[in-house]
Amino acid sequence: MLVLSRQKNQTIMIGDLIEISIVDIRGDKVRLGITAPVSIPVHRKEVYEAIRAENRQAAGVPLGDVAALEQIVRRPGSDEAAKPAPAADERPSPQASGAGRLQ
Repeated sequence: MLVLSRQKNQTIMIGDLIEISIVDIRGDKVRLGITAPVSIPVHRKEVYEAIRAENRQAAGVPLGDVAALEQIVRRPGSDEAAKPAPAADERPSPQASGAGRLQ
């Protein structure tokens, strides 16, 4: 970890795109200003951890849901719906089927 001492109105650069400025110092609190591209999310750590926990929870699928989905996919009569579509190179060409021929 890099530890730096900065005073009010001084700045730290991270790479070429991220700038951290000391905006104010009051007692034991430091106010920071962060300038970063929109493509780089900036969060307080507690917010970042809450977002990660929510994403992990949303990505998890309960086993009961997987079993129910498997039952639907394997239901008799749903064979056609469960089969993947043929790849483009496996489909019959118009010439092979006679389509597009002039008579």
